Amino acid sequence: MDVSMSRKIIFTFIILAAISFYITLLFNWCLISNVSKSLPIWQNNPIIHNDDTPLMQYSTSVRVVSLLEGNDTDLNDISPKYRLLREQGLKAERQYPNALIIGVKKGGTRALLEFIRIHPDVRAAGSEVHFFDKNYHRGLQWYRSHMPLTLEGQLTIEKTPSYFITKEAPWRVQMMNPSTKLLVVVRDPVTRAVSDYTQATSKKPDLKRFEDLVFINGTVGSIVDTSWGPIKLGLYYKYLSRWLKFFPFSQLLFISGERLILDPAVELKRVQDFLGLKRVVTEKHFYFNATKGFPCLFKSEGHSAPHCLGKTKGRNHPFIDPRVLQRLRDFYRPFNLRFYQMTGINFGWV
Repeated sequence: MDVSMSRKIIFTFIILAAISFYITLLFNWCLISNVSKSLPIWQNNPIIHNDDTPLMQYSTSVRVVSLLEGNDTDLNDISPKYRLLREQGLKAERQYPNALIIGVKKGGTRALLEFIRIHPDVRAAGSEVHFFDKNYHRGLQWYRSHMPLTLEGQLTIEKTPSYFITKEAPWRVQMMNPSTKLLVVVRDPVTRAVSDYTQATSKKPDLKRFEDLVFINGTVGSIVDTSWGPIKLGLYYKYLSRWLKFFPFSQLLFISGERLILDPAVELKRVQDFLGLKRVVTEKHFYFNATKGFPCLFKSEGHSAPHCLGKTKGRNHPFIDPRVLQRLRDFYRPFNLRFYQMTGINFGWV
């Protein structure tokens, strides 16, 4: 009798334990299922590394378009796209630039930057940082803090045209990254000088006439004043020689400022190939604005409607005595030829 009761009690405990284990297992399974639904999905998209070990890659259909002028903002203040990526575990970071638009002033650098930043794999600093000329003493960490947030696979670009003529800039850039790619937008030095002067007069309306500043004694036909900034900057071969002491020719791309206006899509193809980017920016992105006299964009970062560069671009040049312009063409001719030989490109400046 006692043995029978003991067996019944033991059997009852076993049944109760089994039921308890089943309930616990069911509860945990439901909990894990609910949690997993709130997490991003991981897919088997293997990346093969050098050791041939497949790693798991996070797959997302979100494609981020970089922000116009708001590149320096913190993650908490930027586009919902980046906040979404952060929530999904993808981290955006500030990186040193992979490429620099180093010059030249009034050659078309702003247009090039606005055109190339249409590309979804390009992020650019919103304004000229002037690190390698004016702010080098602030250090590389300061420089990086002014770079845009980027994801893995995106390129960082910064534009400061004065780098091209700054004596210390080439070795400073090399110290940061000897693999940096350099983009130089060049333009007929005579036209560039007039454009430079036009910009200066917009800030100083009482500035002397162009004709009075271009010659040492202010007389047409006399010695050209190569100490005057707008003239001095047009001696491109001189500044290029400095850069070639620190960077191989293969890391420089020369863009024609004239061709960038007449046929921007062609120049952008060259730029995208040089940077190792897929050809995304094409003819469909541009239209010509007859009023401003240069190409504008149908759509770009932060703009869903067509727009052109700011009002400071496309200013009307003042009338310059044709004799002065011809004198300058004659002056620049041997220096232009030397620049053609160095680059292997005939830019056709007459």
